[in-house]
Formats: sequence, structure tokens, C-alpha cells
Amino acid sequence: MTVKRAAVMGRCMGVKRAADLALAAAAESGGRGVFTLGPLIHNPQAVAELEAAGVSALSEGELDGRVAGRTVVLRAHGVPPSSRERLLALGARIVDATCPRVLTSQRRAAGYAARGWKVVIAGDAGHGEVVGIAGYALSAVVVGGPGEARAVDASGPGGEILPIALIAQTTIKKEEYEAIRAVLAERFPVLEVVDSICPCTEDRLGALAVLAAEVDALVIVGGRNSANTARLLATAKAFGKPAWLVETAAELPPEAFGFDKVGLSAGASTPERLIAEVEESLCRGGLPRRAGFGVL
Repeated sequence: MTVKRAAVMGRCMGVKRAADLALAAAAESGGRGVFTLGPLIHNPQAVAELEAAGVSALSEGELDGRVAGRTVVLRAHGVPPSSRERLLALGARIVDATCPRVLTSQRRAAGYAARGWKVVIAGDAGHGEVVGIAGYALSAVVVGGPGEARAVDASGPGGEILPIALIAQTTIKKEEYEAIRAVLAERFPVLEVVDSICPCTEDRLGALAVLAAEVDALVIVGGRNSANTARLLATAKAFGKPAWLVETAAELPPEAFGFDKVGLSAGASTPERLIAEVEESLCRGGLPRRAGFGVL
């Protein structure tokens, strides 16, 4: 079997920065460890590795006196301002690991809301990034597709139609964002579209398209709770090639070993170690690791 990697894959700048900040904070904690507000990144194995290094995740419901005087790292997806305020009130020391691109979306949302615009966020309403952005524009509406965009109500307090500002979740597909934009453009006379899609997302999808034309099947490595990894899998399947999502090499299905050429891609939260293990397993045909075996 030949295993070929996509030209662009794996951890993005924002995820690597967040992990590095959390590990540095843990190293400086004097053995006390640090907390993150929610999982730092959407990859269970990476989160487990961080826990082993002294980085523990807390949910919003677990915020209490235990964070007083302790370091709390804000995850790459960001948080709403209410969460930041609560941490400060509890006496926590905050390390902000929010992706710089997400920070820009938060600032843009706050600016439009302050000017009286209706903020529309294109993305998954339950995603941490979207929740955080919406917190900076309390009247914001989240839409997941063109159908929901048709239901947006932009009426002002006096019945006037408010201008619309459209902001995308950074990991949304360009085609999905354009479809939402087109619907809003038909309905509202004033629409400003923020170019907030992370180029890393489009770069990975583009590299996957090139890879798909060169292989017989595709394997995507990443967390099942990762939005960008899910989009990679959906795109891979759309090419008509057999495609699987695995979090670890142990999850590779037997049928994945029956092809001459297999393409490998990975989500933006996936550590290189996991990618390498999947690659090695594919090259070995699923056989147990042997001492001295290397992947070319």
C-alpha cells in the first residue's frame, strides 16, 4: 500500500498557540496545574495529553472558588464576555488562548452591535466559537444554512429594517457561507459580509480535493467533536471515494487496508503524533508494530 498525505493537514496556528500557552502556564504553576474553560481544543486525545501535563478542563457549571488565584486558560474557540467577567470575579488569572482570527470576529460583532446593526452569525449554534461571538452582540442571530437565513427578522424597535452584518464561524465551508449571504442579500437592502473564514480551512479542503484525485480511498484523522474535521470527512465522501474518520490508528476499519493508494488528511486540532501512528498502521497493513520499523 502507498499512503499519501494531503499537502495541508493537521494542527493550525490557533490550535498550536493554545496548546503551547496552556503547557507553558502549567509549567509555571509550580505543580498546581491550570484549568481551561471547556476543552481547550476539539480532540479527545490531545485533551488527555494536556491533562497528563497538568491542564484540566472545567465546565461553566464547575466555576467556583477553586479557581481563585489559579490560572484559567481561555480555549482557542473563545468565550463570551460574561464568562471572562465571572472568572475575574472569582479571582482567577486569565491566559487568553483565543485564536486571533476568532478575537477579530468577536471585536467585529461588538462593533456592529454598538452601531445598532443586526449581527447574523453563520455557523453551528452550539459551537463554542459561535457562542463566544454571539456573546459580544446580544441580539445576534445564528443561522446554520440558507433556510434559517430566510427566517431572520431584522426589525428595529420602531419597525424599521436594520442593516445586517454577516460573520462566519471560522471553520464554515465557503460555499455554505456564500449560500447564506445570497439569501440575506435578496432580503435586506444593507448587508456587510465579514471575511472571517480561516484560510486554513479552505487550504485543507483544497489540498483534500487534490489528494482525492490521486488515491483510491481517504482516511481523515481527528476528533469527532471537531467541526472542521467533520467537514473534511463530508468533503471526502462527496468525492465518491471510500472515506473514514478515525481518532486513533486502532479505529482503522479492516477495509481501509484493501486499497493500493490511500490518502491521509487531518483536522486542525489533530496532533502530529496521531497522524503518524495512523500512517504507520496503514503502511504496515494493520500488523503489530515491530522494533525498528519505519515509515518512508
